[in-house]
Amino acid sequence: MKKITSALSLCIPLMASSLAVASAVEQTKGNFVDKFRQLDEVLPTPNVYRNAAGEPGERYWQQKVDYDIDVVLDEKQRRLTAEQSIEYKNNSPYTLKYLWMQLDQNIFKQDSLAERSATFKNSLQSNPAAKPAKISLNQLRRQQFMDDTELGFVISDVKDEDGKPLKVTIVDTMMRIDLNEPLKPGKSTEFSLDFAFNIVEEDAVGARSGYEHFEEDGNDIFLLAQWFPRLTAFTDYEAWTNKAFLGRGEFTLEFGDYDVEITVPADHIVSSTGELKNAKKVLTKTQLKRLKEAETAKRPVFVVTEEEAIENEKAGTDKTKTWRFEAENVRDFAWASSRKFMWDAKGYQQGGKEQPLVMAMSFFPKEGGDLWKKYSTESVIHTMEVYSRFSFDYPYPVAQSVNGPVGGMEYPMITFNGPRTELRDDGSRTYSQAEKRFLIGVVIHEIGHIYFPMIVNSDERQWTWMDEGLNSFLDGVAGREWDPNIPWGVEPRDIVPYMKSQNQVPIMTQSDSVLNLGPNAYTKPAAALNILREVILGRELFDFAFKEYSQRWKYKRPTPADFFRTMEEASGVDLDWFWRGWFYTTDHVDISLDKVYQLRIDTKNPDIDYARLREFEQSKPMSLFNKRNQEEGKALWIDRNKDVSDFYDDNDRFTVTNKERNAYQSFLKKLKPWERKALDRAVEEDKNYYVMEFSNLGGLVMPIILELTYQDGSTEERMLPAEIWRRSPNKVSKLIITDKDKPLKSVVVDPRWETADVDIENNHYPRQIIPSRLEVYKRKKSSAKVRRDIMHDIKTELKKDDKDEKEKKD
Repeated sequence: MKKITSALSLCIPLMASSLAVASAVEQTKGNFVDKFRQLDEVLPTPNVYRNAAGEPGERYWQQKVDYDIDVVLDEKQRRLTAEQSIEYKNNSPYTLKYLWMQLDQNIFKQDSLAERSATFKNSLQSNPAAKPAKISLNQLRRQQFMDDTELGFVISDVKDEDGKPLKVTIVDTMMRIDLNEPLKPGKSTEFSLDFAFNIVEEDAVGARSGYEHFEEDGNDIFLLAQWFPRLTAFTDYEAWTNKAFLGRGEFTLEFGDYDVEITVPADHIVSSTGELKNAKKVLTKTQLKRLKEAETAKRPVFVVTEEEAIENEKAGTDKTKTWRFEAENVRDFAWASSRKFMWDAKGYQQGGKEQPLVMAMSFFPKEGGDLWKKYSTESVIHTMEVYSRFSFDYPYPVAQSVNGPVGGMEYPMITFNGPRTELRDDGSRTYSQAEKRFLIGVVIHEIGHIYFPMIVNSDERQWTWMDEGLNSFLDGVAGREWDPNIPWGVEPRDIVPYMKSQNQVPIMTQSDSVLNLGPNAYTKPAAALNILREVILGRELFDFAFKEYSQRWKYKRPTPADFFRTMEEASGVDLDWFWRGWFYTTDHVDISLDKVYQLRIDTKNPDIDYARLREFEQSKPMSLFNKRNQEEGKALWIDRNKDVSDFYDDNDRFTVTNKERNAYQSFLKKLKPWERKALDRAVEEDKNYYVMEFSNLGGLVMPIILELTYQDGSTEERMLPAEIWRRSPNKVSKLIITDKDKPLKSVVVDPRWETADVDIENNHYPRQIIPSRLEVYKRKKSSAKVRRDIMHDIKTELKKDDKDEKEKKD
């Protein structure tokens, strides 16, 4: 045990006393930080709307908004026109004099708050000859499209149920409607309006919806979301949530029922939130038969085949069809339309009383290819199977994945997902492994959003992590149950680079102010929940608490406090330290195992204890001076003068005297029977006592997971709970006792990288050699020495493009 031994043998009672004193001294320092301070100090005070257990209170309320919309898609003009009527039910205890609506399309106006507050992210030089600033062609394309197209809502004819005009005030992406009569608690009001807007080209502008144009066949795919004026949420914790839409902070909306008629070109196929109510009018008998067969099919059945979709691309028509969809108890409505769509479907036999059959469906053009045929609809069903285990049965009749220009976006019953195949020179379509992983991952993630936040209705405008983080955690569960070899990006190790970066803000930062949205709102909270489940609570406690949260807030609007309180209340574990550290600070995990001391119980028997001390002294390495004298053959004085000697030549300082033996016997006689028994047993067992010293270098308190490797090759795992840091958040010591025949060989902290520790090198004792890489390179000339040789370059012949060469040959 030379590698681990770092101190002389000590009597355990003395050692324990000294450690207690050290801890007390640590606490009295002025820089002591209580990492376990109760989080209720910063959370909202519980009330009748949201109680201290994290569940809806006895007087919880939320508004209800029903929509009736008739919308027409003008394919040639790429414009929507619509009429809508709205019924607003005031379930709050307050009288409302006005209503606020979201006008999300107004974000594309040149004078919108989002456009005016956008910054130029590039370094500038005062010298024009120096390196220029950069602007991408994508940015130029966006600016030009927005210059050439009148964007934003055109609102008209706003009137109440009696036909009287209503005064409206537009504030950026919000519109206030002043009611002609105050709306009292428990009462409803109805009003109507007309609206229209030009649809943005998604590839040009970069948006959550829009159209995509295909030059090769002249057709478009339309993905329509945030497409109608929607009531802003009125809540118990914020009243009107009328913060402007800046693009990142998403939405918080009210639940309601929708009746929507969508008029599109007659050869279009429409996918939409809700249940298709006039299928016999818009589908052929063959399509209806296929859709019925799909309910019990083993694999997806094509309602519209690839051949039919390709044939459909060639036509075009001036005729129209109206598709009618109804949706109950949803918080939003989106749809997609194109003549390019093929459509497959498969029934998910979920069972249960609420929704025993769910139709999983995918809509995609030929560009989706085998990638979409094989994996889209199957991914939809896999998501529902996993998420329902953690929350509740999927409550809606359909779950859809639609391919288009949007990389990934979610709405009730429908999601937009981007990956596609690539057309090759031989006419085939192939896809990379990355595209396959992207499709499966994005479908799982976006379908998962139908649970969070489309049903568990968190406020995305304020707290992106409440939907993205929770959903990323669950899509990681579903993903690894699909194929654990795919890097899903939710393991604690995946967040390490961000955790140790300087450019970060707490998870609880408002959505529009987050610096790095991906790691902050997706990966870090997902990794935190992964740690909470696998390391801190264990699966049984976590899964019970998470399901309790999901079911408590199904169709309701939870806040972070409701989530934190529910997880603690249902698991029975105080997690204030966890929420505070992971969600309210930018601390990181870096636990260092600094030292390991091996100690041995003093027997108090001088003949035994002094012999051990002599053995320890003799085990020390010889000094370099003495070693070299010995090598040079220098004769010692005591060896050259052996006739001169005394008592100490035969006895060292470890020689035992009878006085010490008598004192030992006297010590034994004074022990009480139980004390003698305890001492004799400890001496007989002669166990190994190890004191391990840990430093918390990152500031984030976490459990300490230890892997102990013994001399015989066996291993053991022990976990020290986070509470070990409660009195000394910077340094702690822990006594580990092993049997006599189980001496330690090495110790590793967090051996499987489960806690997002940013420096695994200080987790080993003894320390290890660190593997890395070394690359040979050839030095390049400095860019400062590169010059334009105009005299030489002007002699270069101008290349002709392919068109010019063809004309020359002709």
